[in-house]
Amino acid sequence: MRRKMLFIYNPKAGKAQIRYKLADILDVFAEAEYELTVVPTRKKDDAREAVAARSEKYDLVACSGGDGTLDEVVTGMMQSGFRTPIGYIPAGSTNDFGGSLALPKNMVRAARTIVEGKNFPCDVGSFNKDTFVYIAAFGLFTDVSYETAQDVKNVLGHMAYLLEGMKRLPTIHSFPMKVTYGEEVIEDDFIFGMITNSVSVGGFKNITGKNVKLDDGVFEVTLIKRPRNPIELNNIMLSLINRDIDTNAMYCFRTDKVVLESEKAVAWTLDGENGGSHTRVEIRNICKAIDIRVK
Repeated sequence: MRRKMLFIYNPKAGKAQIRYKLADILDVFAEAEYELTVVPTRKKDDAREAVAARSEKYDLVACSGGDGTLDEVVTGMMQSGFRTPIGYIPAGSTNDFGGSLALPKNMVRAARTIVEGKNFPCDVGSFNKDTFVYIAAFGLFTDVSYETAQDVKNVLGHMAYLLEGMKRLPTIHSFPMKVTYGEEVIEDDFIFGMITNSVSVGGFKNITGKNVKLDDGVFEVTLIKRPRNPIELNNIMLSLINRDIDTNAMYCFRTDKVVLESEKAVAWTLDGENGGSHTRVEIRNICKAIDIRVK
């Protein structure tokens, strides 16, 4: 019997390049003798629903889109209760997670990686009752990704996030929080926090830490304290981008579980998508929860 593949793609992701590559991608899958079910997404949650409701007869679930599309596919996979290898063709504005996996930027080569590559067991994050693939974040810049217009993202890529974020510098908000991990408890005032399983964020490599592994069962956590003046904020941003950690300005640690609590609800983003507002967040690393096809 022929192997079966469920292929889900977001036709609007990134610069909508898949419209020029779709026939070639499907040809790669057909040459590998997969029987294809193709699902284009039309609105948020389409990818998650398609994967969660899939048949166990599929040998492979492939997707093309941005990290948000991959997030939906992984969430659907976790919700379904059974495990099928995932193939990913990065097609978004920044493709942080695709870069962390060293997936080809060329879409047709990425399709070949799906049919010719090997399975890589990868960690996934649980966020209260939700799921994320590579980043949960709050504070400065975190709402930029889902509030920036798609056409702006298409033209400017990750620079769009920075340009949009720079507009907000005069109105920076901070969030008093209690952070608990292991036997450690931190209480401080933060302008930004990210819990990551990725080599890059927003197109910046190494911003999450050094020697990052995607299958080690722990997250890299970065929490930035409230700066006292604009010069200190500038130094913090430079330190973060260069990963030259100033312990007086930020906390950085690794953990498999972290709880963040605040009196007022804080808005979160999960893989660049709106994660809702919460007063208490419990984040756990689910070690090697999914299989992703890599070279």
